Amino acid sequence: MRSAIILSAVAAFALAGAATAQSGAVAAGLDSGAVGEQVDGYLGFPKPPSGALKAEVDAINIKRRQVYTQAAQGKNVSIEEFAISAGCSTIGKLRDGRAYSVAPGVWATKSGTAKLPATCG
Repeated sequence: MRSAIILSAVAAFALAGAATAQSGAVAAGLDSGAVGEQVDGYLGFPKPPSGALKAEVDAINIKRRQVYTQAAQGKNVSIEEFAISAGCSTIGKLRDGRAYSVAPGVWATKSGTAKLPATCG
């Protein structure tokens, strides 16, 4: 079941460019490590963000939640379960040098074959 949800999560992201679209500030934040991918499927902050960056990330996370909600309903799974599958998939595909959460409040930087957080099973 989990692999089917992950495949659905990947498809949902592919179809929903708005959910993954990033402004220049968010893309720069991802490149600098100020913004990172979380296992819960949302963007987060390894470092305290500026107000403007936080607002942009919040807007992206709202769009992601909308995509997760629609996709989860179609798959008859919880939004949280779907979001975690999307988060695990996204973390697995991160470019080297980008930050990701390994546990709540604990961040790592992708380098080579990074170990996925335990939540990703």
